Amino acid sequence: MQAAVNVVILAAGLGTRMKSRRAKVLHEAGGLPLIEHVVRTALAAAPPERIFVVVGCQAEQVQAAVSRYGVGFIEQAEPRGTAHALLVGREQLEPPGGLLTVLYGDCPLLTPATLLRLIAEQQASEAAATVITTRLDDPSGYGRVIRDEQGAILAIVEQKAAGPAELAVNEINSGIYCFRSDLLWRYLPEIRPDNPAGEYYLTDIIGILRRQGHKVQALLLEDSTEVLGVNTRVDLARADSLLRARKTQELMLEGVTIRRPETVTVDCDVRVGADTVIEPFVQILGRSVIGRDCRIGTGSILKDVELGERVDVRPYTLIEQARLDDDSRAGPFARIRPATHLGPGAHVGNFVELKNARLGARSKANHLAYLGDADIGADCNIGAGTITCNYDGERKHPTRIGNRVFVGSNATLVAPIELADDCYVGAGSVITEPVPSEALALGRARQVIKEGWVRARRAVTKP
Repeated sequence: MQAAVNVVILAAGLGTRMKSRRAKVLHEAGGLPLIEHVVRTALAAAPPERIFVVVGCQAEQVQAAVSRYGVGFIEQAEPRGTAHALLVGREQLEPPGGLLTVLYGDCPLLTPATLLRLIAEQQASEAAATVITTRLDDPSGYGRVIRDEQGAILAIVEQKAAGPAELAVNEINSGIYCFRSDLLWRYLPEIRPDNPAGEYYLTDIIGILRRQGHKVQALLLEDSTEVLGVNTRVDLARADSLLRARKTQELMLEGVTIRRPETVTVDCDVRVGADTVIEPFVQILGRSVIGRDCRIGTGSILKDVELGERVDVRPYTLIEQARLDDDSRAGPFARIRPATHLGPGAHVGNFVELKNARLGARSKANHLAYLGDADIGADCNIGAGTITCNYDGERKHPTRIGNRVFVGSNATLVAPIELADDCYVGAGSVITEPVPSEALALGRARQVIKEGWVRARRAVTKP
């Protein structure tokens, strides 16, 4: 029978090296706050009721970032070190878990597979703790892992306290542990703040366990990026890049073609169907869901969108919080704003903007139009330069257009207005009254031609 596992995530600090007023764990990489990545990883190892986040700086905001996962919270009101963070949460963390795993809210790259491996290594051993370690070409700044002749961890020596022989070691401590709970809680109170910062360091527990005759073992990771901690904006950029590289690789292995993936930005929660092609310099953000056989053109930005199958997004198109059904097309240089829905086979062309609008099946607005707060039926043609005048300076008003309506170029539809099925609107018209079915609406002045006007003007103005 395997021991129960509790997980604690240390996330109480501000992170002064970030040079930010926002707590470090709230900064985003891969489209999510750092702390959210870590909580998701923890959920692979334990149910929400056994996962606890230690909060302190900006506690309310950190809790809000991950509260939907159902995890618990421990408040460390005074930042007195990593061991102190565990001690203040002892009442919640001690019962009833057989193991306690310690993670950090600023380490978003640890994978669920590695976390499960850490716990499995501890469960299969008689060690008091298992520590994730890795080797770095430049271990400067990290605590060095000193092993005994049998390969067990003898001590973790911080850089400031290390001698020449210890500084030559390139195996470093990640700070990620899995402990036997009974031994951890027995010896954790022995840690003393005997250091310049006056803090209770969790690393000191390794030496205490060894002095008490207990073994501490290492889980050595070949991929050192998994334990990359974010301390500066440089670290944040690197973590973001690595998370996005993982995402594009995942999509390509699932059958998505990505041209020049190093230029493409895809958030972690995005889903893309097989045989879709993503061209260079595309951004697909938020919780976007893209169907099969789509094409996303160069430079387009999609956020929280839903695309059906065979959707063609042409280059440099912006789409946010909108739905595009099967076989629809948008762009190039189109802007599709929130609450917009393109029906099956609908077309939106260059320099067309839609907001809170529905464009029915097979309807087209191919050039230079603004359609806001509009409900447009099927098989309509919206001519170049058409606008819906939806705002009177105080309120928004709707435009309703039926099926098979033809709106000529440069028409102005003054809302609230309704155009019934099968009607026509002449080019250049200003429409202020409802148009009945099968009618032609014209709202422009009669053309006047004055023969010889230019010669007469010249005669008057000639010096």
